[in-house]
Amino acid sequence: MLSAPVWAQERKAERVVRVGVLDPLPPATNAANIEQLRKGLRAAGYSEGRNLAIEYRASEGRAGRYARLAEELVRLPVDVLIARGTQAALSAKNVTHELPIVALGVNDPVDTGLVASLERPGGNVTGIAFLIKDLETRRVDALRALAPKTRRIAGLMNTGNPAIAHAWKMLEEAARGFKLEAVLVDVRKRSQIEAAFDDARSRDADALIVQLGSLGAAQRQSVVELAARHRLPAIYPSRQYVDAGGLVSYGMDAAQLFYRAAAFVDRLARGAKAAELAMEAPPKFELVINRKTLRSLGLVIPPDLLLRSNEIV
Repeated sequence: MLSAPVWAQERKAERVVRVGVLDPLPPATNAANIEQLRKGLRAAGYSEGRNLAIEYRASEGRAGRYARLAEELVRLPVDVLIARGTQAALSAKNVTHELPIVALGVNDPVDTGLVASLERPGGNVTGIAFLIKDLETRRVDALRALAPKTRRIAGLMNTGNPAIAHAWKMLEEAARGFKLEAVLVDVRKRSQIEAAFDDARSRDADALIVQLGSLGAAQRQSVVELAARHRLPAIYPSRQYVDAGGLVSYGMDAAQLFYRAAAFVDRLARGAKAAELAMEAPPKFELVINRKTLRSLGLVIPPDLLLRSNEIV
């Protein structure tokens, strides 16, 4: 018994893996997703207070903050950096070429210069990525199924964001494939959002596809209320808009992204090279529809779309 304290002192301390998270959402809003990250890491043998520490930084909807926040995480330092979204991942890569980065939910990473190829990224970035053309095609298809009288779609998009500018091109192409017309309403500042809806109406838009980048809860609520006021069916990139009263969202299941990120963190912490870890497709997409908003617009859910939906709220 007397020798136990001496044995404990002599035992080699377990290495603590420090994981940095760079995200658009504040911690409270993103808590459920971070818990999924913890869950995945626990399954891999990590627990906070023993061999894991998580450092969280949020841009809170201001993309210009990503570079400074990434620098903070690199200086701490962290062993692996998780960056959600194309802008966050690109900012992190510009800050460091050595620290391994797990990019989550990035679009067309080869075209944006994030990686050399999906199979062999070739630098310090790996993670989970999707092809924007497929995503935009599915969004247009879901919107026209809910609002079958749609002939002209307005894209409310912040094309100052390179990823969203690319998404606009894919949206145009997808709309043409369904024999629909797409018109761009470019929204670079939050102060332009209200006028953008007036612009969409003046251009005889029947429906909207909204991609304005990272917005705070108040801005998302404002967008949803403006869509209702103008009686414009709209599809959004995340279910947060639907929870706020938006009609429909189609996008990646964020909880599954963070859970899967844990496997990348584990492999990188054990010595794997990001340059050699192939990027993966998102494990799950989700289609969420707001029944109350649907009824207020006089719309119905087609049976095939109902079967494809993940949740009706």
